[in-house]
Amino acid sequence: MKNSFIKIMVAAVMLLSTAINAQIKNAKTETVKIFGNCGMCKTKIERAGNLKNIAQVDWNEDTKMATLTYDQNKTNQDEILKRIALVGYDSEKFLAPDKAYSNLPGCCQYDREAKVPVAVDAVSGANKMVMNDHTAMNDSQDPSNSELAKQKNQLQSIFDNYFLLKDALVKTDSKTTAAKANELLTSIETVKMETLNMDVHMVWMKVLKDLKADAKSISETQDIKKQRDSFKSLSKNTYELIKVSKPTEPVYYQYCPMQDANWLSKENAVKNPYYGSQMLTCGKTVETIK
Repeated sequence: MKNSFIKIMVAAVMLLSTAINAQIKNAKTETVKIFGNCGMCKTKIERAGNLKNIAQVDWNEDTKMATLTYDQNKTNQDEILKRIALVGYDSEKFLAPDKAYSNLPGCCQYDREAKVPVAVDAVSGANKMVMNDHTAMNDSQDPSNSELAKQKNQLQSIFDNYFLLKDALVKTDSKTTAAKANELLTSIETVKMETLNMDVHMVWMKVLKDLKADAKSISETQDIKKQRDSFKSLSKNTYELIKVSKPTEPVYYQYCPMQDANWLSKENAVKNPYYGSQMLTCGKTVETIK
C-alpha cells in the first residue's frame, strides 16, 4: 500500500512538471537552496518567484531546496532569486534586505548563515547595491560602461518615443502618432530585464503588460479619439516607470481636468495632447520628477 502511494505521488509530480514545462516556453529547470521554515514561507517564496508563463518555483520546506523552471529567453535564476530576497528570504546567492527579513513573522525567521554580501545591481555610476543594504564603492568606475548606463540607455529609448508620441497627439497627427507608438512598442520589447536594478525591475514587471497593450492599441489605429483614450493608461504606467528610474533631466507630470487624465512632458509649458489646438493650454503641472 505504501509503495503504491509513493508511486502515485511520483507520477503526480512528474505530471505537474510536464504541465509546467508545457506552459513555459524555452523552459530551463534548476535547483537552488532558499532558506525558510514553514508552509507560510513556502507560500511567500513561491508567490514572489512565480511569473505566469515565465517562471515557476516549487520550494520544499524540509530540504529548503527550490526547483526553478523558467523561460530562459525572458528571465534567469538571478532575477527570480532577487524577487524572493526582496520578500525576506536568503538564497545561496543573494541576501535578503535586513528590513525584509525583520518583517517576517517569528515562525518564518530562519537562522541566517554568515555570508559575504553579493552585489546585484549598479545603482549609480560608482555604486553597487547589495541585498543586505550595504554599498560597495568604486570611484574609478566609468559610468558610461556601468550596468546603470546600459539600463538607462534602453529605458531612455522608451521615454523618448513616448514624448514623440505625445507631441504627435498635441498636433492631432494620428498617422505620426501610430508610427511613434509602433516605435515605442519596439523599444519596450527590446528591454533586457536582467540589466534593470531591483527597484526598476519590480515596477517594470508591474507595468510591462499594459505598456505593450496600450502602445500596440495606439499603433493599430488612426482614430485620434481611440489613440487619446489609450494614451491615458500609457501615460500612467510610463509615469510609474520614469519616476523610479530617476531621469537625469526634469520631467513634468501634467494634468487635464477636462479628461481627468495625466501626461508627461519635457517642458513645463502646458501643451495638451488630449485636445491639441482646440484647448492647447488646458491643464497644469502637478509634479516635477527629477
